[in-house]
Amino acid sequence: MAQQASAAAYMLYLPFLKPGLPYALNQAGLPLGLLLLVTVALITDYSIVLLIRGGNLSGTNSYQSLVQSTFGFPGFLIVSALQFLYPFIAMVSYNITTGDTMTKVFQRIPGGHILAERHFVILLSTLAFTLPLSLYRNIEKLGKVSFLSMVLTLTILIVVIIRAATLGPQILPTENAWAFAKWNAIQAVGVMSFAFICHHNSFLIYGSLEQPSLANWSQVTHVSVGSALVISAAFAVAGYTTFTGFTQGDIFENYCGDDNLATFGRFCFGFSIITTFPLECFVTREVLSNVFFSRDLSKVEHVVITTLIVAVCTSISLAYDCLGVVLELNGALSATPLIFIIPSACILKLSPGRWYQGENLIATILIIAGLFVVITGLTMTGLNPQDCSHGADMFYCMDANMSVTAPPV
Repeated sequence: MAQQASAAAYMLYLPFLKPGLPYALNQAGLPLGLLLLVTVALITDYSIVLLIRGGNLSGTNSYQSLVQSTFGFPGFLIVSALQFLYPFIAMVSYNITTGDTMTKVFQRIPGGHILAERHFVILLSTLAFTLPLSLYRNIEKLGKVSFLSMVLTLTILIVVIIRAATLGPQILPTENAWAFAKWNAIQAVGVMSFAFICHHNSFLIYGSLEQPSLANWSQVTHVSVGSALVISAAFAVAGYTTFTGFTQGDIFENYCGDDNLATFGRFCFGFSIITTFPLECFVTREVLSNVFFSRDLSKVEHVVITTLIVAVCTSISLAYDCLGVVLELNGALSATPLIFIIPSACILKLSPGRWYQGENLIATILIIAGLFVVITGLTMTGLNPQDCSHGADMFYCMDANMSVTAPPV
C-alpha cells in the first residue's frame, strides 16, 4: 500500500514544476506573486480532495461522470472540453519547452548538425520517447517514470539556485524588480493554476490506489501539493531573482548558451518534460474514449487515437514557439475553471444546506474568484500580449562583464 501511495504521489506531483513559474513572479511582482502561489496551492489541495469527495457522494469514478450526474449532459460536454483542452495545450507547451531546451543542449556539440535544429529535436523526442510512453494502457506503469521525473526536478532546482547565487549578481535588477505588485497579477494566477492543476487526472490516480479512500487520498494530496509548493516557490524565486524583469516564459531561455551548468540543467529539464507528456496524453485519450466510445478502446483504436493526439500536438508545437502566451491562455481558459469553479459547483449542488452555510460558503467564494480570474486573465492576455525570446542568447550574454540593466537600443 505504501509503495502504491508513493507512486500515486509522484504521479500527482509530476505536473507541478513548470518553466513559467519565475515568469509568473515577473508578471505579479515578487511579494504578491509568492502570496498568490501559496493561495493557488492551498486552493488546489482543497479542491482536489473536494473533487474526490464529490465523486464519492455521487457514486461516480471520473471527473466527467461526476459533472454529468450533477449538471446533466450540458455539464458533461463542458467539463469534457475543458478536460481535453488543458492536457492537450499542456502537451503542446511541453513540446515547445523540449524544443527550446534540448536544442540548446545539442548546440554545444561541435560542428553543424541536425540535432541543433528545433523542429528535428521535437520530432526526435516524440518518436523516440513521448509516443512510445504514451502508448501504455495502464497508468500505473508510469510510476517509475514519475519518480525519475521527481529526481530530475530536484536536480534542476539545485542548478537554478546555484545560478541565482553565481549569475544573479552579474545582472543588475530591472526597474521595479522588487515592487510588491504588478498589473499582470491576474495573468500570473493563470500561469500558477496551469502549474498546479492535476484535477484532470485525479480520478485516474485515485483509482490506482490499492485502497482508494478519502483519507488515503487526502494524505497523498497533502504530501504532493505541500512538496510541490516548497519546490515551486524555491524554483520561482531563484529564477526570478536571477533575471528579474528579463525573465522569459521558459526560464531556461534566459541562460546563456555557453553556460555548462545551465546546459546540464536544460538536459535534465528537457528529459523531465518528456516523461511528463505521457500522463497528459492518458487524460486526453480517456476523455475522447468517454465522449465518443463510452467503452474501453480496442488495441487498434488505442494506437490510432494516441498517435493522432500526439501528431496534432507535435504539429502545433512545430508551428508556434512562444511559451508564455500558451501558459497564460491555458491557465485562464481551462486550468482555472477545473480548479476553482467546477469542483466547487458540484459540491454546492450535492451538499445539503444553502450556499452561504458552512463549507458551502468556501465553494461559493472559489466560484466567484475563478470567474474573475478567467474573465480578467483572458482579457489582459488579449490586450497585453507578452513578447518572448526564442533560440537566441539574451543580450547580457554578449556583454563581457554582464553588469547591465537594460537591453541595448
